[in-house]
Amino acid sequence: MQRQIEGSQAIAQTVAMCRPQVVCAYPISPQTHIIEELGAMVKKGELADCEYINVDSEMAAMSVAIGASAVGARAFTATASQGLLYMIEAVYNAAGLGLPVVMTLANRAIGAPINIWNDHTDAMAVRDAGWVQLFAETNQEAVDLHILAFALAEELSVPVMVCVDGFILTHSIERVDMPEQEQVDRLVPPFEPRQMLDPDDPVSIGAMVGPEAFTEVRYLAQVRMHRALDVIPELAGRNAEVLGRPATGLLHPYRTADADVVVVAMGSVLGTIKDVADDLRESGIRVGVLGISCFRPFPVEQVREALAGAKTIVVVEKAFSIGYGGILSTDIAMALSGQTVPIHTIVAGLGGRPVWAASLRKLFVDAHEGRLAETVFCDLNTGLVEAELERMAISRRSGPPAENVLRDLAGKSGLN
Repeated sequence: MQRQIEGSQAIAQTVAMCRPQVVCAYPISPQTHIIEELGAMVKKGELADCEYINVDSEMAAMSVAIGASAVGARAFTATASQGLLYMIEAVYNAAGLGLPVVMTLANRAIGAPINIWNDHTDAMAVRDAGWVQLFAETNQEAVDLHILAFALAEELSVPVMVCVDGFILTHSIERVDMPEQEQVDRLVPPFEPRQMLDPDDPVSIGAMVGPEAFTEVRYLAQVRMHRALDVIPELAGRNAEVLGRPATGLLHPYRTADADVVVVAMGSVLGTIKDVADDLRESGIRVGVLGISCFRPFPVEQVREALAGAKTIVVVEKAFSIGYGGILSTDIAMALSGQTVPIHTIVAGLGGRPVWAASLRKLFVDAHEGRLAETVFCDLNTGLVEAELERMAISRRSGPPAENVLRDLAGKSGLN
């Protein structure tokens, strides 16, 4: 059914149709609307046979989800940014225990300085935790990926994180084709846990494992995770058949077949990138776009095949590794190991900064003509940066950079 609906509400209503038995979360922007909607549905009786548990922290939220999943309940939670870091010990535990928890991550920058707007720093901080990470380009994809996430998690007994750009998607209202309950029931059958704590048949989970077996346990986790690269396309095909629309799998290429320049990205920025690619095509510059939907496990072979004909690759990413550079770019370079195609990194949209089509257009043209630097920070205010670098060179006690930059910015704006 086509509806004009806020992204968070669409996600919450889809999660409800997946029939979770335990929902636990602690509110943090921009995730709050999701759990508020689920809480209201439980209170009204619209989400039956589900216990909504109010917790006092994000660490408690993931701990409750782990406990619920361990006793055989379908568990869901959601978080963002600092909340994800606060629960990080339990995030690793959920993966290490092989529990099929599903979590929405409303992507938001990580401080300091404090910033509540969107980028992908939070997801990148836990990319090695052992969770499947799926990225949505649109709210339609966010809906469909949550259905896939529950089925995938329970098929492989792994936790799955659906990454949705905070505010850009979670708080936007747009047309979404919402599934019917009967369709979701076909795609997400009743939960049959692989492991379940039972007082009548006591076992321990999460026990101490020493050097004699820890490597083997980790290896098995890697094997199980890589199985997702086969299962996700299968589930996506089934979803497409039942829902009657194309379903997102590992990747989604756009006009890449004859492209000289292929731009790789994840999340909502792909929409703007596709618009720029269309515009450049009209100017005779053949640009294609490769959206990465499954970031972990990383689909190395599929990426290599999709980029086989590219002469230049540009990676647009909303996070970077301080002290090194692009994160997604590094994975792309790994996938193309042994090839000589140049790979450029454009860091864009940090802390919610708008990613303008005009800025991307100029950078893509520079890449096509061989002028683009290896790493570029899109729309970087070099004046502010140079002022702070000069201050640091003059005085050892130059003060906190964030406050200095804000002071300089206010001065240039005539604000005091």
